[in-house]
Amino acid sequence: MIRTVFIAVLAIVASVSASAAPAEAPAAKVTVLYDHPLPNVPGKSIKGVLVEYPPGGASSAHTHAASAFIAATVLDGAIRSQVNDGPAKVYKAGEHFTEMPGDRHSVSENASKTEPARLLAVFVVDTNDKVLTTPAAK
Repeated sequence: MIRTVFIAVLAIVASVSASAAPAEAPAAKVTVLYDHPLPNVPGKSIKGVLVEYPPGGASSAHTHAASAFIAATVLDGAIRSQVNDGPAKVYKAGEHFTEMPGDRHSVSENASKTEPARLLAVFVVDTNDKVLTTPAAK
């Protein structure tokens, strides 16, 4: 009897431990705000992308279109970012960072677990590049 109860308790503890595994971070919401061809640079466009991170939110590691130059400005909150093998850095509202064509964005996440954060990413990209973000190979 005691052995049966002990086995039952072990089974319950194992199932609770498995279900308590950390959940993935909530995903960022991405909205294209504008997309305009550059009249003085044939074949290039400028695209404004709003990225909204819920508290604890993140984007998985990714790359952008091969032609993309990106200037990102934090609008609200704070964003932790790491590009290529550089150090991870927290950018606060009003601060910005850039990404060069071919860069790998290793970390892109809200630095806060309690407050939302937003950034505006401005892309200068080949007009025919329609896919702006691709998950990075692991």
